[in-house]
Amino acid sequence: VNEDDYFYDAVLWAYENGITSGKDDTHFAPSSSCTRAESATFLWRAYGQPEPETTENPFVDVNSSNYYYKAVLWAYENGITSGKDQTHFAPNDTVARKEFLTFLWRSAKKPEPETTDNPFVDVPDDAYYAKAVLWAYENGITTGKDESHFNPDGQCVRAQVVSFLYRYFG
Repeated sequence: VNEDDYFYDAVLWAYENGITSGKDDTHFAPSSSCTRAESATFLWRAYGQPEPETTENPFVDVNSSNYYYKAVLWAYENGITSGKDQTHFAPNDTVARKEFLTFLWRSAKKPEPETTDNPFVDVPDDAYYAKAVLWAYENGITTGKDESHFNPDGQCVRAQVVSFLYRYFG
């Protein structure tokens, strides 16, 4: 991470606020894909690591010994994620850009975007993530991949996830 990287302030903020300590003591790995487990954990930590109220775990691929266990339970009970299906969270899958912004939008209680002018040709108005992307765009959380493309199915790398969080919380 260099001072001239677009994500420098976001990574510094995430480190200083205990959202991430990096991949090891000296590497953040900004271009590495962010897993669904990491993204849920980063979001949970940004909210101050609230204790989940439920002990009911609907996901067979999330165990109480996993570092992300409480984060996933918290996200599930707060309607931030329902998993990939009813019994799988898919913690090791790469989080897509549309998925992470939807997690963030749901964590903010699904605010209605003020604009109906969708700048992204690759975000259909009827997509489950459309309101999340428009909300994030109008609030400066994302600018998209370019002026007319969001790249919803693209992998959300670690630098992007902490940047989205920083722009919302920071």
